[in-house]
Formats: sequence, C-alpha cells, structure tokens
Amino acid sequence: MANEVASSPDADDEAMSARREEVSAYAPSRDIAMLLAIMAALRDKNSGCPWDVAQSFASIAPYTIEEAYEVADAIARRDMGELREELGDLLLQVVFHAQMGREAALFDFGDVVEAITEKLIRRHPHVFGDTRGARLDEVNAAWERIKSEEKARKKTKQPESILDDIALALPALTRAEKLQSRAARVGFDWTTPEPILAKLREEVGECEAALASGDQAAVLDEVGDLLFTVANLARRLGVDPEAAARGANAKFERRFRTMEQEAAAIGRAMKAMSLDELEALWAAAKHRVG
Repeated sequence: MANEVASSPDADDEAMSARREEVSAYAPSRDIAMLLAIMAALRDKNSGCPWDVAQSFASIAPYTIEEAYEVADAIARRDMGELREELGDLLLQVVFHAQMGREAALFDFGDVVEAITEKLIRRHPHVFGDTRGARLDEVNAAWERIKSEEKARKKTKQPESILDDIALALPALTRAEKLQSRAARVGFDWTTPEPILAKLREEVGECEAALASGDQAAVLDEVGDLLFTVANLARRLGVDPEAAARGANAKFERRFRTMEQEAAAIGRAMKAMSLDELEALWAAAKHRVG
C-alpha cells in the first residue's frame, strides 16, 4: 500500500478530501476517521495551525518519546483517567507522523495499521497459524527465528552486528541492558552476580582515581562505566534498571517532601539548616515513610 501512496498522491488527496467531507462537523468522536480528519485540518497549509504545519518528523520525535513516558507514568500512578488521556496523546503522535508521511507520499495511517497487523499475524503463528497450542518454550524459539528471518530480509551491504537495531533513542540504562543481553547471546556474559559486583567495586575505584586526577573527561567516562556495570548487575538479577531507577527517584521524592513538611512544621527553612540537621530530618523521613 505504501507504494500506491507514493505513486498516486493525487488519488490519495482525493481520498482524504472525501474523508473530510464525510465529517460534517469537527466534534469529539470515538471514530478514528474524526481524528485523522482533525489532524489533516491542523496540517492544512492554507487554513491549519501554523505550529502544526511547521513540524517535521524530527521536530515531533521528542514529543513522541515524551508522551510514551507520560503513559508509563500514569500506569505507575495507577491513574486510569490520566492513562486514558495520555494514551490519546500518544495516539495523536502516531496520527501526526502518519499525516506527515501521507503529505510526503511516503505512507499513510492505513499503511501503519497494515504493517503492524501483518507483523502481529506473522509473529504469532501459534495464534493465527497452524502451530496453535505450542508450549511457551516453542513460542519463544519461534519468535527468535521469525525475527532473525525478518532481519535477514532487511539485510544491507553493511556489516551486520548482533547489536544492530537497538534504538539509539532508548533511555540509556534500558539500552545498556539490551546491549548486554545481545552480547550474552554469544556467551559474552558473566553467569553469576558476584563477578559483576567485583567489577562494580573496580569501577568505583577507577571513578575515585579519575576524581582525584581532576580530569573531568575521565570522570565522565568512569561514571559512565559505573552506570553501565550497574545496569549489567540489574540485568543479571532480573531487575529492570529503569524501573529500579524510577523506584529510587520516587523514594527520594517521598522522603524529601516529608523533610520539607517537617521543616515547615517547626518553622525552619531547609536552606538555613546545617547538614547534620538535614541528615536528622532525612533519617526521620526514612523511618516515617520508608
């Protein structure tokens, strides 16, 4: 379908015009056609929104990532009303990219839907094919085989690495875990946590040495190694490093807010308190809110 879009933009424009004519009035709707029509109207070069018209795939990409994080945040807070709204914002990002793709005669929303439905059917022969009733281990093996076949079809003349197709835009700790998991497929991995803990202690020592040297570039490098090793430890322990970091952030925020409340209760400004006093507030907050 993407080739049809690229080869016949006039026909596609006529289809979009027809779709917009079907929408007699812009109004809240449960129909995806309304959202597509609204997005087309926003991107109209003559009567649309100047901000929306000025956007490109690159300028919108950060918003797409941000909306995905806001979906995850709503889930973490178990706020289902907020989740509904954030999922709508994320869907808008898909529609926005699809509209820009249509305008450039590259692809449209239908192509996006067709691509993912085709992929889901192809990757789940145990649901949609002739291998129904497969065991979990068989499903996992088939999944890896199918993905390998897909990668082979996409293979270019460039040298292929097992680390290919790990997105650069992933959060750093998540990407570190994925890099390490890929390397583990060929045996480049520690099999127990103990060597990783030893490596972690080694990295702490190297970080201390870099700090003592006053070389800021070396400090940056060693802190990076330290974080990479922490991600590896998390992976070996079966812990999502991003989830662990988010948990630590939430715990710090909970305790610090309690410190602020306690300081206000005794009529003290935190920035006027000594470090010992702040440490006492921290200890009390830990005891109070965990």
